[in-house]
Amino acid sequence: MDIILISICIACCVGGFGLFWLISRNNLIKDIKDKKERSEKMISIAKSKSIKITKETERKIKQFKSSQIKKIKDEIESTRKLMTEKEANLLEREKNLNASQTEVTRRGAQLELKEETCDQLELKYRSKEEELNSILEDAKSKIETISGLSREEAKQELVGAVENEAKILAARKIKEIEKNLKDEAEEKAKNIIALAIQKYAASYTSEKTSSVVTLPSDDMKGRIIGREGRNIRTIESKTGVDIIIDDTPGIVTVSSHNPLRREIASRSIKKLLDDGRVHPGRIEEIVDEIREQLGKEIQQLGEDAILEIGISNMNPELIKLVGNMKYRTSYSQNILDHSLEVAQICGVLASEIGLDPKLAKRAGLLHDIGKSVDHTIEGNHVDIGADLVKKYHEPPEVIEAVESSHSDHPSSLYTVLVQASDAISAARPGARKESYESYVKRVKELEDIGLSFNGVDKCFAIQAGREVRVMVESDKINDDEATILSHDIAKKIEEEVSYPGNVKITVIREVRVAAMAN
Repeated sequence: MDIILISICIACCVGGFGLFWLISRNNLIKDIKDKKERSEKMISIAKSKSIKITKETERKIKQFKSSQIKKIKDEIESTRKLMTEKEANLLEREKNLNASQTEVTRRGAQLELKEETCDQLELKYRSKEEELNSILEDAKSKIETISGLSREEAKQELVGAVENEAKILAARKIKEIEKNLKDEAEEKAKNIIALAIQKYAASYTSEKTSSVVTLPSDDMKGRIIGREGRNIRTIESKTGVDIIIDDTPGIVTVSSHNPLRREIASRSIKKLLDDGRVHPGRIEEIVDEIREQLGKEIQQLGEDAILEIGISNMNPELIKLVGNMKYRTSYSQNILDHSLEVAQICGVLASEIGLDPKLAKRAGLLHDIGKSVDHTIEGNHVDIGADLVKKYHEPPEVIEAVESSHSDHPSSLYTVLVQASDAISAARPGARKESYESYVKRVKELEDIGLSFNGVDKCFAIQAGREVRVMVESDKINDDEATILSHDIAKKIEEEVSYPGNVKITVIREVRVAAMAN
């Protein structure tokens, strides 16, 4: 029984294995067949794509070859044309060169022919020249033999005789003409000048170096001086004048060689007294206001001056400079009054001798315009005045008169009129004072020396030139440098300026610090 079961089990196992093998074999065969079919299909697709790519590549290669061949052919054709053109140009140049060579050869032959002709003429003329020189020498020898003098002696004797005779005749003629002209000119000039002086007789007194400010009471002197003298120091440093307060009741004296500074200081003191507030801050405000107001008045003075003498069409800046002459002096004579006087006399003289009186007045008014500018412009007043009238396009006659107003050789009649009128105005008794001009010159030299140093802002000569106050810029000069600066200025003054007594140099270095409290 067991054997049978075992046999049956074995038979079942063998049958099952055989059945599994058959099934697996059939599946494997089927799978291999499917893969083979897919592989063949993929190979077929790849072959078709390869054929297509090959055909496309062949087509592109043919197209590229065709375009390159066409491009190369075009380049060859273009090069061939260019070479043909260059060849034609070379042939044309060769033809021109041949023609030029022929022309050069022809001209060379002509030049050789002319050179031969010139050589022949030169030989001919040289022979003639030698023959003439020989004849001339023979003639000169005969003349010297006959006269008994050498050639140079005869020439000198003849020239000397003619020269002496000409000098004698010329001297006699010149003397005769000068005598006649001098007599006639002196008589006529006296008449014309007398007429001009009679027509214009101006009343004028020479300028002073000080102004007096009247005080309502002597108590005001203390307010002007201020605590520890700070008010009076502020006025002096701001205006550049010397304030003199002495025992004279009811007055304060303002002293300065510069009339403009003196006027600013006098007006400022009067306004401070009227205002009642006298302290350094208010002093600075008042001085600035007066300076601005005076600038407007100077412009009006210039306009009044040109209106007085009847001229027009003058540049406004030049009119302002004319007004500025009111505060300039020359030998204590006010320059604006002097210039108006010169202008009026010029006009009268011009009318008498037939010149344009308005042009003469214009030249007379502007002849000293160079004195109206301050020390910031370098040069003498004649050169400065000439530059100013040129700058503001004055007529050529006026420019020439200003340029030559102090020349020894006047170049025009208007210049002569200006010089004559200037001399008449200046020579009038009482018009000028030599000592004052010397004082002004010395004071100006002192101020110019101070201003010539670096770091100096302002420089004022006060106390009649016995003290020089130098205001320096605190950011450029420290305390030690200020001490050195005072000694340098003193040394330069000793070397360059002649003065009596001693000159005190005071260097002021002011530092201001301000803060705002809210």
